[in-house]
Amino acid sequence: MSEEPKLILGGVAYDDRGSVSFVNDFDFQGIKRFYQVENISKDVVRAFHGHLHEGKFVYVAKGSVKVICAKIENEKLVKPLFEFVLNSRKPSVLKIPKGFANGFKVLEENTSIIFFSISSLEESKNDDIRFAWNIFGKEIWEIKNR
Repeated sequence: MSEEPKLILGGVAYDDRGSVSFVNDFDFQGIKRFYQVENISKDVVRAFHGHLHEGKFVYVAKGSVKVICAKIENEKLVKPLFEFVLNSRKPSVLKIPKGFANGFKVLEENTSIIFFSISSLEESKNDDIRFAWNIFGKEIWEIKNR
């Protein structure tokens, strides 16, 4: 059975000087590059983008984001969907294994997301698979009032 996306939990330490956010169990071994993404609006959905050989890690430096992952099988996305809400006030790193596509929608203005990749840019370009943002319906991106 293949690996599934999972959260690596972190925390925040406070004292009279301020706070320190951390994800101590995140190991940078194998990381070849990183990039930062900031959407111009909360209405923008960036999805779905996947790789058969590239794994990624997602960290929200500021704000919050909804991330949805789906496994790639025979060049198609398959369920189940894995949904995560990442928030800078509750630090964590989302591990997206190779063989998955992911997409996201920011939940707050001025959200800043950092992606860490195990592939170089050239390796990633040769392993790039794109799917429509609404392949599972546009309602998966809606926020559910509770």
